[in-house]
Amino acid sequence: MQGDIADIVRINERIRAEAVRLIGPDGEQVGIMGVPEALEYADSVNLDLVEVAPMAKPPVCKVMDFGKYRYEQEQKAKEARKHQTTINVKEIKLRPKIDDHDFDTKKGHVERFLKKGDKVKVTIMFRGRELVHPHLGERLLRRMAEDVAAIGEVESEPDLDGRNMVMMLAPKRG
Repeated sequence: MQGDIADIVRINERIRAEAVRLIGPDGEQVGIMGVPEALEYADSVNLDLVEVAPMAKPPVCKVMDFGKYRYEQEQKAKEARKHQTTINVKEIKLRPKIDDHDFDTKKGHVERFLKKGDKVKVTIMFRGRELVHPHLGERLLRRMAEDVAAIGEVESEPDLDGRNMVMMLAPKRG
């Protein structure tokens, strides 16, 4: 959470405006009045004066139980976080001289990750003189992309990065 709601919302004596548009505890409009009168009104019904729209002219304040309001806002934020999805990036490393069976095993891992909704970074590691033949690595990456085309799509094309060639795959949308 970016900060406690009590640090963001002004209540009672922290309200800086001279006049506010007051909304009563039942949601009815009370009218525009000075902050001292609004505080008196809120105190008379044993509730807090909470600034709900500070940018309005004049600012809008509502008479409510701040503890209850704070709890409800925290529950809304918690619910919003629950529906967020985090995307993980998994990495699969290959060598240019990989055998067909080993390639199929790695392809199975990539498919599993994509089906789970994760992005996959496929890396070809070149050692020694293998770097003289980057086309072999690119051919392997293209083959991987074609083999998983039904469930994944290429997010970033194969790119030589030092001694590694990297390609990103993302799960297909829809």
